Amino acid sequence: MSAPNDADHEHTFDSADAGASTTYPMQCSALRKNGFVVIKGRPCKIVDMSTSKTGKHGHAKVHLVAIDIFTGKKLEELCPSTHNMDVPVVKRTEYQLIDVSDDNYLNLIDDEGREKNDVRMPDGDVGEKINKLFKVEEKDTNVTVQTAMGEEIAVDAKESPK
Repeated sequence: MSAPNDADHEHTFDSADAGASTTYPMQCSALRKNGFVVIKGRPCKIVDMSTSKTGKHGHAKVHLVAIDIFTGKKLEELCPSTHNMDVPVVKRTEYQLIDVSDDNYLNLIDDEGREKNDVRMPDGDVGEKINKLFKVEEKDTNVTVQTAMGEEIAVDAKESPK
């Protein structure tokens, strides 16, 4: 009897990349205010929801009002409470701010020392906060980046703990 050939026992594992699963299904009735949901293909945070009973044989419907987490646009959806809706996988990561490029991109570094240079300086309050802490007060600044469905945005900034 010969030794088993390694080729007989080879397995192929597909690696799960970042885009492996950007959403997961959840029954509409299980969604909650301040939770996340995908409406019209956009990752949103639920700001209001109400359930309405329908006629004699109808299903209860859930009315969702949500804000796109990247654009701030308000979106609404009406769905039967028993239907599934997609929920985006939302990740928040804190980075240390190293610099801001001339074309307004943040030069960030994570805890492992990996650089990230593809996040734009956000408009509005968060951008002003980053500018004030980093450029005006010249403090060590940490920036929180929120990622969902292949998009990302800087959502907060604070002085780095010493």
